[in-house]
Amino acid sequence: MFLVAVDMVLMATVAKAVVHLDFKDEKQLQTALEALKPEMDAPVTRRANVSFQKQGTFLVLQVEAADTVALRATLNAFLRWIASALNVMKLIEEL
Repeated sequence: MFLVAVDMVLMATVAKAVVHLDFKDEKQLQTALEALKPEMDAPVTRRANVSFQKQGTFLVLQVEAADTVALRATLNAFLRWIASALNVMKLIEEL
């Protein structure tokens, strides 16, 4: 997985980021999405909204937040959860 692009915009009171992550295949992407489902169902904060889109083997993570602090915290949380899911998948493959 590697980071393809990050677009960040700060407008008045809204901060937005779009992150494109490339997975090795559709199965890995789908597994990561399933691992993130509980986090999507119970948002970390009301100050940020998160959405995902699948584009081939890319996961497009979109975060809109009330301020840059909420944006950074939300991005960090989701990127760590994605990294953790990938680490678990890697360990399972090595068994």
